Amino acid sequence: MDHKPVNHCICVCWRYNLNPGLSFASRPFLIPYFCASILTSSMIHNFNAGPSILPKEVFEQAAAAVLNFNNSGLSILEFGHRTPEFTAVMEEARNLVKVLMQLDDNHEVLFLHGGASTQFMQVPMNLLDSKDVAAYADTGVWSSKAIKEAKLFGKPEIVCSSKDRSYTYIPKDFAVPNDAKYLHITTNNTIYGTQWQNIPHTSNSMVADMSSDILSRELDFNAFDLIYAGAQKNMGAAGVNLVVVNKNILGKIKRPIPTIMDYRNHINEGSMLNTPPVFAVYVCLLTLRWLKAEGGVSEMEKRNTQKAGLLYDEIDRNTLFRGTVEKADRSKMNACFVMEDTSLEPAFLAFAKTRNIAGIKGHRSVGGFRASLYNALPLSSVQVLVDAMQEFEDLNKK
Repeated sequence: MDHKPVNHCICVCWRYNLNPGLSFASRPFLIPYFCASILTSSMIHNFNAGPSILPKEVFEQAAAAVLNFNNSGLSILEFGHRTPEFTAVMEEARNLVKVLMQLDDNHEVLFLHGGASTQFMQVPMNLLDSKDVAAYADTGVWSSKAIKEAKLFGKPEIVCSSKDRSYTYIPKDFAVPNDAKYLHITTNNTIYGTQWQNIPHTSNSMVADMSSDILSRELDFNAFDLIYAGAQKNMGAAGVNLVVVNKNILGKIKRPIPTIMDYRNHINEGSMLNTPPVFAVYVCLLTLRWLKAEGGVSEMEKRNTQKAGLLYDEIDRNTLFRGTVEKADRSKMNACFVMEDTSLEPAFLAFAKTRNIAGIKGHRSVGGFRASLYNALPLSSVQVLVDAMQEFEDLNKK
């Protein structure tokens, strides 16, 4: 695709907004207009695994706020984090999470620095003493990393693993030790395309990394004692991490916890113990507003089920492609598949690019293809990918 019109539009956008001959008050109206032109003229179908697609109106609103936040004359990037204006942003974002997840009063919502990788360490630091056992389900790279970090603080026990078949399924039958402080699962695995369709029932505390399927389907979120999720897939921009924690599980270990790593301190300070990632939190707020306006988590689940069904039906029908995951464990967020003739894969990637399809190359560790179907991806984009698969099949019939 020729990107020159898009680049030109970006230049025009900045030229007009930095032109000293324009009054400042007029500039915010120009940003959304030109940024909308960028978004509509490029027509890219974005299947990237993360950072990933966000709603168009979120981009427009965030772009406007970079120059003039709420007609204040200041950028969202230069607002003090303890000003009433940003305090309102943080509080609304936290409250929207509570509403969308239907959380009870025991659960607190935090927006913290870093992604899920920080939580691999922060969770056991807050919940485990050195001799404490924690149960972990090993279902891929991210859970393996979480297990590695937990070893620094306690005794993680791998109670189930799908490593024996290259993480292409979710373990079903396993036992959790009664003395385990918690069971940790990764609800969706972006690299391999697996997802826990049925959350385990256990008397132990439940901890979940929901980075890649947060707010994409209805769950009893109150059944989890701690949830963490990097924002850059379904919730916002990279650089902020959502933590939902049952405050009743905190403060039970003897180990001193560094001030900045103690969840209780963040709770006491309303998620502003230190300077938060202001812009990333604001983008989360815009995305959460969009999600609520679109019908909430239940509506997202309906759309995601429809998108995944459309794509998986084509993967199963098409003679050139096949899925890599057991059908019962297929992710509705990350559909992974390969070609029967792997020599055709570069040609299909090139063919897809001519259809303005981006981000379907599989993770470098597994190859093949991966189409990420996050909340903001429209069904029409999935249809474009399905049409491309069908056209490529027709071109390669023997």
